[in-house]
Amino acid sequence: CLSDPRFVSIRPRVILFIQNLQQDDGSFAGDEWGEVDTRFSYCALSALSIINQLEKNDGNDAAIDVEKAAQYIAHCQNFDGGFGCHPGAESHAGQIFCCVGALSIARRLDLLKDPELLCWWLSERQCDSGGLNGRPEKQADVCYSWWILSSLCILGRVDWIRGDKLAGFICKCQDDEDGGIADRPGDMVDVFHTFFGIAGLSLLGTSHQHDFTVVSDVIGDKKGDRYRKIDPIYALPTDICQKLKLKGQIVVMNDTSITTTDDDRLTQYESYNPDKV
Repeated sequence: CLSDPRFVSIRPRVILFIQNLQQDDGSFAGDEWGEVDTRFSYCALSALSIINQLEKNDGNDAAIDVEKAAQYIAHCQNFDGGFGCHPGAESHAGQIFCCVGALSIARRLDLLKDPELLCWWLSERQCDSGGLNGRPEKQADVCYSWWILSSLCILGRVDWIRGDKLAGFICKCQDDEDGGIADRPGDMVDVFHTFFGIAGLSLLGTSHQHDFTVVSDVIGDKKGDRYRKIDPIYALPTDICQKLKLKGQIVVMNDTSITTTDDDRLTQYESYNPDKV
């Protein structure tokens, strides 16, 4: 769709719109009204990366000041390891994905202060039900299966939570008749939680444990997974990220008994080892 004439014709305006949202301190507003939030930082970096405008190319400068954007995000990290919507704001799992994902796209994960503490905060979000919550003392919610797992995947610590327990929680949230997934068992299903529930199962590998025949998809007929894998940085199908040659960075620790480097959805990304700094 990036080559669709309808997008090509408005592409310069899309770039200009995002450029104009960057503030002097590197943060991003969401619109002309000026609300600043780290969610907008992730959206800006992700969108520009997808359309190949995050770096100098063809003699043109990067569309935004990536370094200043990354430095602003780093200032949003709290004493507990987490991130908020702006400096000093409460740590929240959704904001952590936005900040870790944005730093990954900027390839500045080296700006993280104490990645192990951040991973501890994330792993502490697992409740007795097996589900994950977004903040301490909150109920588990299926959507955090994505926000937390994607962050742990980028940081190389997916094994710090009980994947079997989480998968069980997600499946209990599925409606037996409608097929959709709710925020927690017994609640009304919706497309938001259905997406994040399926995305979480993909990151856990639960959706890819059997060999099926793919009849036809964007990369042609082949033997392989019936379900396309999701990329933890961009929340897009892995094959799309690879086709677009999207860039990013992942953390690989020295003690890696962890499977990060063995996950084929991460092979295209740069590795950063904080133990070697």
